[in-house]
This record gives sequence, C-alpha cells and structure tokens, in this order.
Amino acid sequence: MAEIFFKSMNRRSFIQTGLAAFGTLVTLNSGCGTVLTKSDEKQTNLALLADTHIPQDVENNYRGFYPYRNLEKVVPEIISASPDEVFIAGDLARLTGESGDYANLKKLLSPVAEKTPVFMGLGNHDNRENFLKVFNEIPGEKPAVKGKHITIIEKTPVRLIMLDSLLYTNKVPGLLGKAQRQWLENYLKESDETPTILCFHHTLSDGDGDLLDVPRLFRMIAPIRKVKAIVYGHSHVYGYSEFEGIHLINLPAVGYNFSDSDAVGWVQARLTNRGGDFVLHAVAGNKDRDGGVTKLAWRKG
Repeated sequence: MAEIFFKSMNRRSFIQTGLAAFGTLVTLNSGCGTVLTKSDEKQTNLALLADTHIPQDVENNYRGFYPYRNLEKVVPEIISASPDEVFIAGDLARLTGESGDYANLKKLLSPVAEKTPVFMGLGNHDNRENFLKVFNEIPGEKPAVKGKHITIIEKTPVRLIMLDSLLYTNKVPGLLGKAQRQWLENYLKESDETPTILCFHHTLSDGDGDLLDVPRLFRMIAPIRKVKAIVYGHSHVYGYSEFEGIHLINLPAVGYNFSDSDAVGWVQARLTNRGGDFVLHAVAGNKDRDGGVTKLAWRKG
C-alpha cells in the first residue's frame, strides 16, 4: 500500500535469474561510465529504503541487528542528504504488522516527515488495517483500484508509481493482481512520456516467494518505453540487473541482512530524464561498497 507521511508543508535475493519459465534472460548491469547528472539539467534527489522491519519492542533483534537502532542511524543521514522525497518499499513492520510497530516507525520517521514527504508501500510483513490506524492521513493521488492502494508521484523530471504487491501478511509471496495490472497498463498508455519508475515490495524472479505475476507485468511494460526502472526490496540484497532495457534495482534492507556479505542501509538516487546516480549508504553489515556509485542510463524511447 502506498502512503504519504508528511507533517509539514515545507519542501525538503539480488535479482535472481530464475525467469526461465518466462523465457527471459536477466543480466547484471554494472552501470555506464558517463556522468548522468549535470548541473545544467533538472534533477530530483530521492532517498530509497526497504525492509525497515521496525518492531514494537525496540530491543528486538535478528542476526545481531537491531532494526529500530538501524533506522535511528539512517534518519539523520537522510535529513543531511536533503532529499525531495523518501520512499520505503515495504516490510515496514517487523513480522506481522502490529500497531506498535507502526507507532515506533512513525516516531522514528517524524524528523524526516517534518522536512519532506515520506511515501511507504506495504510488504508481506505488513498489515493494512493496523498501518492505517497509525498512518491515518493519506493525501496524494490515489487511483481507485479495489483492494489495492496506489500512489502516483509526479516529480520533475521523473514520475514514480508506488504499486501494492501485498498479498498475505507474514507469508512470503506477493501479487499485483489483474485489476492493478490493468489499471497500470491503461495509465501508462494514456500518460505523457515522462520517464517512469515503478516501485513495490516484491522481487522479480519465478520463485514461490517472489511477485507471482511478474511474467504478466514484464510482458506488459516491456514495449512501453517510458518505463525506465523498477525499484523493490524483499530479498535484503543490494543489486542491479536489467530486463529489456528496464533497470531492476533491488534495495538493501535497513533492518537486517540474511547474509554477512550483504550491506544494511539505504540508497540515495539523483535522477534526471536521462538516467541516475545511485549511492549506497551502508550503516551495518558489509560496508565494503559504502559510498559506491552506480550510474544508470535510461533506455531510449
């Protein structure tokens, strides 16, 4: 579910290659060598997060990581980066989306929300009803799709669409569903040619715990050239791959990793209508790539 949390009117596993059933090869994209964000072109500065897993009990931990403390570290970094918006790609809550989880999340995000909008999508560890009890103000453009909550964010020079892949709470798989896919196809066909990024929680392979309708999604968006990238979480792995020129950006988790080789943290994205620079901010886990920049060029058309 995509929501906006904004208190003030002031501005401020890795993609896996298991798509054989779809007959598509997913390849690693290491980025391009040209500078994509020039001082003379319009750009937007975003903070991209996923899998915060905030618990009601602040001492709750997993694999030696304390999700509450991790987000405490991330918040001042985000404020310092002065993003235009903040996006969190689901699994906001620890396991079953308890009201206390969201109360703590709201408390932690409040300093950010006083300066810039925070957009949140729901993942498989979230509970829609409990989330809405805490985050009960939901402004923004909300297309009417029964059982799904979508937000369209128009931010020069790109458009972001937060989709809803929540299927069951505390069960792994996700689903966009026919109604949401049909809405998306119609919207993309009717909207202007602004470079568009899709954002939701679930990963994009063919496993039972991935987005179950990913082949249908890919078939639909492949010929729609304005779709430039998909941003998602779920795997707790930071990585980049590509499908038909569409960049697939798997965000690291804020809460914890599943493997010692993976970073825990967030990503700063500086985007233009030609592409973007993505900077990893690792606060825990494997910090070898901390500060590393990945440069992506949008596909033509």
